[in-house]
Amino acid sequence: MAKKKTKFMCNACGYEAAKWMGRCPGCGEWNTMVEEVEIVSKGPKRTFQHSTGVTQKATPIIAVETVEEPRVVTDFGELNRVLGGGIVPGSLVLIGGDPGIGKSTLLLQVSALLANKGERVLYISGEESIRQTKLRAERLGVTSAELYIYSETNLELINETIDSVEPKFVIVDSIQTVHHPEVTSAPGSVSQVRECTAELMRIAKTKNVAIFLVGHVTKEGQIAGPRILEHMVDTVLYFEGERHHTYRILRSQKNRFGSTNEIAIFEMVQQGLKEVLNPSELFLQERSHGAAGSAIVASMEGTRPILVEIQALVTQSSFNYPKRMATGIDQNRVSLLMAVLEKRMGLLLQTQDAYIKVAGGVKLDEPAIDLAVLVSIVSSFRDTGVTPTDCFIGEVGLTGEVRRVSRIEQRVQEAAKLGFKRAIVPASNIGGWDYPKGIQVIGIESVNEAMKEAFS
Repeated sequence: MAKKKTKFMCNACGYEAAKWMGRCPGCGEWNTMVEEVEIVSKGPKRTFQHSTGVTQKATPIIAVETVEEPRVVTDFGELNRVLGGGIVPGSLVLIGGDPGIGKSTLLLQVSALLANKGERVLYISGEESIRQTKLRAERLGVTSAELYIYSETNLELINETIDSVEPKFVIVDSIQTVHHPEVTSAPGSVSQVRECTAELMRIAKTKNVAIFLVGHVTKEGQIAGPRILEHMVDTVLYFEGERHHTYRILRSQKNRFGSTNEIAIFEMVQQGLKEVLNPSELFLQERSHGAAGSAIVASMEGTRPILVEIQALVTQSSFNYPKRMATGIDQNRVSLLMAVLEKRMGLLLQTQDAYIKVAGGVKLDEPAIDLAVLVSIVSSFRDTGVTPTDCFIGEVGLTGEVRRVSRIEQRVQEAAKLGFKRAIVPASNIGGWDYPKGIQVIGIESVNEAMKEAFS
């Protein structure tokens, strides 16, 4: 007979303990340990098999034949870029984001695009009935005979439906609602999410079916459930953006089949999500020309250069400790760069409040934005605007030097394409490549030289 075993698991990190504790030793969170009953059976163990039904054996790497896996390309070019060129058969993709951000809308539109190409798609909804899914599909104009809708949360029944329908693509919305009958804990618990994801991964690999999972997020913006969930899947995508704004950013956090720095930008319209083909124009269309505290930088997101506006507001502080606030970039980086300005340029910023923002809701984390951040801070501090057709690219060191950045050619070409006349770049990036027509490339070695060029 099966034995029952009681254990306590952390909802945040999946740490297991034999007794309850107020604070999890694994992640340090309070009141996250929940009791779960595990049924241990002595049944036969399952073996992992190929889709051919042959049990795996150890093989020398030189004897393994490489076969080019054909990717399935959707009509969403932005999604193809984030996935690394298309959907890989047999892959397991996890998409997370805030409630109402557009995860289900995107997957339903992708399902329709694939079904219209003759690919059989099974959309499994654990949160909506079939009629509710149909109403949403009608609003989005989704209709195809190859798109199957199924409302179920029992994983065994889902597996049977996949065997009967034989789809090439499966969407599970969401993984937190699916439960395995052999696991006694509630749906959404650590054990259920882990076991269900492992079973879906086995289905994807053995049956060569691409499966998309929708994942709920916590209030901190992380995927709900154990951290092992993100390690098990092949690709992790995050939907970013404000629900009250129309633009959405799909960012790749993990991808075994492509780059992890790619982003896709969509606009939410009445008919669903629409691709934004030129994001640089989108982020710069509302900027004020010649306004103090504004600087343009060409940032690289994966293989794509994007021009964004960095805004700064520096005002006299009325407190003993001035504020340092940043949106879209790391606040510690802003404090570090302001210290460089105080030490290397002699600017008295220790009595000033500083508010830094990346316009458009983009999050930037590469070092090439340092120079533009410094220029925007100095522009606001002096209340002097820079030339609207200037673009600033470069990493700033603690000694005030401006260091080399990668892919300078693509950055400058994107700036020239949008009508910028000057690009202030590190001197070490000058030479060895052809400058685009219509733009002047100026090399500088230090922060002082950059400010002379910016405010001359």
